[in-house]
Amino acid sequence: MKKIIIAVGSKRGPKLNAVKESLEAFSGMLAHEGAQFEVIGVEVESGVSHTPASREELMRGARQRAEVLMEMARWSGAAWQYFVGLEGGLDVVHESASPNEVLRHSRLQQKRSRRVFLESWAFVSDGAQGHYGRSGGIELPVALAHEVLENGVELSVAIDRFAGAVGIRDAQGAWGVLSKNFVTRQEAFRVAVIAAFAPFYNAWMYNPAATSSHA
Repeated sequence: MKKIIIAVGSKRGPKLNAVKESLEAFSGMLAHEGAQFEVIGVEVESGVSHTPASREELMRGARQRAEVLMEMARWSGAAWQYFVGLEGGLDVVHESASPNEVLRHSRLQQKRSRRVFLESWAFVSDGAQGHYGRSGGIELPVALAHEVLENGVELSVAIDRFAGAVGIRDAQGAWGVLSKNFVTRQEAFRVAVIAAFAPFYNAWMYNPAATSSHA
């Protein structure tokens, strides 16, 4: 029986469980029937700040985690087929005033309102090619965003304070606190992993020859 090992750049439960749960959905399309999958966690550095504050930084952190795993496999000879980097953090968006507001109040034309979203990103590589995927986004309360962005408090620490709990990152995560557990940290990463693996389990759709034939 063929064993396919998927290395994940973290040992945290929500991240590892997200990969395992996502495999239940698409593993049959990723390999021939009967293949056995194994998910292993390896603690690696992301190379970005403790709480990424932009989409670009989130993507870079996820990719760099996977790249560290690939380098480890090269020098150790580890038989890992897929390399998964997961990164959670913030995307800051500046929202312009609506046209109606501009018409009513000309002074609002230059006014921009900051919106801060929590996002979960994944980067998956087979050693030759890599692809990104992400969850949706949930908006942070203004006070929580200020604590992280202006005061420099790590999101995992800040959310514990705001929720009056300890260890939220390894449980439902900030996602769970903000959504009343309708979406947990694990679920957000599960969606990101499924999206990032799509070019591998749905390779036909991502084949340039296949898509150009329908142009």
